[in-house]
Amino acid sequence: MTDKVSWGILSTANIAKKSMVPAIHEAKNAELVGVASESGKAKETAEQWGAHKYYESYDALLNDDTIDAVYIPLPNALHKEWLIKAAQHKKHVLVEKPAALNSEDIIEMNKAAEKNHIFWMEAFMYQFHPQHQCVKSWLSDGRIGDITRIRASFSFPLELSSSNIRLNKELGGGSLYDVGCYCVHVSRFLLEEEPIKVFATARKLVDSNIDITTSAILTFEKVDAVIDCSFNEAKVNRYEVIGTKGSIEVPYAFRPDHNPDGGKGVVILKNVNGESVDYQSFEANQFTEQVTHFSECILSHKSPHYSPESTYNNMKVLEALYKSLG
Repeated sequence: MTDKVSWGILSTANIAKKSMVPAIHEAKNAELVGVASESGKAKETAEQWGAHKYYESYDALLNDDTIDAVYIPLPNALHKEWLIKAAQHKKHVLVEKPAALNSEDIIEMNKAAEKNHIFWMEAFMYQFHPQHQCVKSWLSDGRIGDITRIRASFSFPLELSSSNIRLNKELGGGSLYDVGCYCVHVSRFLLEEEPIKVFATARKLVDSNIDITTSAILTFEKVDAVIDCSFNEAKVNRYEVIGTKGSIEVPYAFRPDHNPDGGKGVVILKNVNGESVDYQSFEANQFTEQVTHFSECILSHKSPHYSPESTYNNMKVLEALYKSLG
């Protein structure tokens, strides 16, 4: 049995170029074999990315038996179609978040995966960074007492008159789908439970009805999570866990590589008076950690620790938030 998973990438998306390609090259149990593009850039991109093969269509890549797994960074509305096709070709799949646009699609995707005996995972890469295990350790040790509130924010400025796919409703655009999903995910990830009810409000583009700024409250059994996301605000990607005896801050929660101090993950513990009492920093490439984990699951025939069930549950919360927006 080979000690490396052969990877293929469907499309030449920027997230693949900037983050996933370097991660696959860096992971010791993965190898980038092929790139597929339907825009005529396949050969050029494969050469730039260091892939051995190129394909002028996504189907051509899926028909290559030497490819073990595919990464799908296509627009959100295309995730379901191509995950199911990949599953039918017996390819394991790492699909960008959100994995689909509704929970019914997630059910269909998982049925296709189970029928064809392949693993699939939604690419919430941030959860593989060690800074979050530090947070969980501090929480389990009771260092901030009982958790009472979580605050999570993810925003960045986007040219709102552009043709960016994040602003295309038909392709699954919107700030909640694109970055708010992280805030939902981390709230569930930290509490290890599902919210009882949700409420959301948003600022939308008049022409497209796309949410460009969304604020929401997720009500859990004993904790409220206050989240916000935006395409129209300064860069922020952080969360804070507040308790009866202190708080924990993670200032570069979802993209620690955006930290100007060497791209480090940072976790800050504060006492009840708001004074810093502990500080930890972590160096890791969360994209590489994600690729390594998923590749190891394929090689060892063990299910990824981030399950399709959790993906489904995250989507149910997003659906409820969008319903709240009206």
